Amino acid sequence: MSWTEVVIEIARDHAEALSDALMEAGALSVSVEDADEGTEDEKPLFGEPGMEPTEAAWDHSRVVALTDTDADQLAIVTEAAQAVKLAVVPAFTTRKVEDADWVRLTQSQFEPIHIGKNIWVVPSWHEAPDPSGLILELDPGLAFGTGSHPTTRLCMEWLEAHPAPGKSVLDYGCGSGILAMVAKKLGAQDVAGVDIDPQAIESARANAERNKVEIDYYLPDTFAASGNERHAGGKFDIVVANILSSPLKLMAPMLAGRVAAGGSLILSGVLARQAEEVAAAYAPFIKLGVWAEQDGWVALHGTLGQDSAPPPRSGG
Repeated sequence: MSWTEVVIEIARDHAEALSDALMEAGALSVSVEDADEGTEDEKPLFGEPGMEPTEAAWDHSRVVALTDTDADQLAIVTEAAQAVKLAVVPAFTTRKVEDADWVRLTQSQFEPIHIGKNIWVVPSWHEAPDPSGLILELDPGLAFGTGSHPTTRLCMEWLEAHPAPGKSVLDYGCGSGILAMVAKKLGAQDVAGVDIDPQAIESARANAERNKVEIDYYLPDTFAASGNERHAGGKFDIVVANILSSPLKLMAPMLAGRVAAGGSLILSGVLARQAEEVAAAYAPFIKLGVWAEQDGWVALHGTLGQDSAPPPRSGG
C-alpha cells in the first residue's frame, strides 16, 4: 500500500487554518514544517514543557497533507482553500509515500541509552550493550521518562551517586516509573511512586513487572489515604520529584513534609534560570542547592535538617 503527500507552501497567517481545513476535506494527517529548513533563513521554534509556542507555524511555512493515493488531491486542496477563504487555490506538489515496515523503522530510532557510570536503558528489541550494568528494559511510550531527557538523566545520575541500600524512596511524578526502578535496582528497600495520570500509573506498574522489581504506585489521592502504613503520611529517606518548576513550588510543603529527618530531597524539571526561585520556595523547609546542570536544566538537592545546601557534584 502507498499514499500521496500534498505539499503546499504558504504564509504563516494561513498555515494552521489550512491544516485544519485539509483534515476536514479528507486528508489522513497534516503537518506544518519550516519551508526554509536547512537554509540560513531557518527559524527553530523553541518551547519549554508547559510553555509551548502558541502557533506551530513559520513566516514561510510548508503544509504537508497525507492522502490516499486514489484520492482527488486537487479537490481536497480546493475545498480546504475555500473553507479558509483564500482568494486563490494555492499551488501544490505531490509526492508518493511507499509503504514500509513502520514498526521496525520506528524501533530503529531508539537505541540503548547509557546514563551515568553503569546504567543502561534498553528497549525490549535490543540486547543490553553491557549485561553487567544496571539494566532497565523500557520501551518508549505515553508516560514520560525513558532517560533521554536531561532532567531524567540528572535524577538517575544522582541516585547512582547516592545509593541507599535498605532505605526508602518516593518518586513523586513518576511517569514511566524509571526513577523508582533505578532506586530499587540500586538496593532501596521500600519504594513508592506517585503520578496524577492513571495511564502513567498503569505504565509504571507494567514496567516494574517487566523489570522484576516490587514498587507500589499510587494516584495522589490514594497515596494520601493509603492503607499501607509505610506510606500513609509516612516519610522517606529519599524523595525525588522530576516535574516542572511551577508545580514544584506549589508542592514545597507537601514534598518537604515527606522527607525523613536527615533524608534527601532531589528536584528536577527546573531550568537553570529557575533554580533560585524554586530553592527559595523550599527554603522554609529544606535548604536546596544545584547538584548538577545539563543542557540548561538543573537538579536541586538538599538534606533535611542541614543548615546549608550540600555541595554540587564534583566537576559538575
